[in-house]
Amino acid sequence: MAVDGNWNLTMSTPMGERKATLTLLASGGTLTGTQGADGNSTEIFDGAISGDAVNWKVSITNPMPLTLEFIGKVSGDNMTGEMGIGPMGSFPFTGSRA
Repeated sequence: MAVDGNWNLTMSTPMGERKATLTLLASGGTLTGTQGADGNSTEIFDGAISGDAVNWKVSITNPMPLTLEFIGKVSGDNMTGEMGIGPMGSFPFTGSRA
């Protein structure tokens, strides 16, 4: 599947630009993997893929406990989309294949 592999993400957040790494594996319409930042890594959940559309969630604890929801599109070695931060709104993210 075109999304499988390692990605470098850049997220625009209320606290400035944040970097993360992402490892994805698609199986049917399900997306699994891990996402890491600042030396911490966690499993993604509720991941799905349909064509070039991807979405997943990840729970973080730093800088505060939050669930981030990513909704994006993959185009070759690039990914773009929105990251939802609950009541704080949505912010853009980009990704490139590592």
